[in-house]
Amino acid sequence: MLTLLEDKIATPLGPLWVICDEAFHLRAVEWEEHSDRMVELLNIHYRRDGYQRIAANNPGGLSRKLQDYFDGDLSIIDTLPTATAGTPFQRDVWQALRTIPCGQVIHYSQLAETLGRAGAARAVGAANGANPVSIVVPCHRVIGRNGTLTGYAGGVQRKEWLLRHEGYLLL
Repeated sequence: MLTLLEDKIATPLGPLWVICDEAFHLRAVEWEEHSDRMVELLNIHYRRDGYQRIAANNPGGLSRKLQDYFDGDLSIIDTLPTATAGTPFQRDVWQALRTIPCGQVIHYSQLAETLGRAGAARAVGAANGANPVSIVVPCHRVIGRNGTLTGYAGGVQRKEWLLRHEGYLLL
């Protein structure tokens, strides 16, 4: 059975769940108001083998490091370890998301091309939307081809805030 350590931190955008395994690899980072979505993803990925959630204060220092991100240490998220389930394609998308530099954005079709899957922008978008480790796996850095802020499960207002926080200037 997988033991997941969980904490909740206050952020400028609302309470944020921080969930990791006992090796302190992030398994989920999700806004409190989207707890149902987070539980659904945890069940999809871990219910078969079983898991338990245990409250922990700042497990592995991860909560503090995420707080540091919100306090302005933007590069800290590049150092945070993750361990995600998901399909091989989803994990490829999530790995590619971590290569998008802070302060920059990419279009869904560009991300698909990066993965050698030109024409798979919708599949990339679906994988992006299933990302269980928001912020750290920066799905907010993917925008529509026409520059619109689309497809962020945490809400477009949060996506805009995160992009401004990271130095991407919107028109």
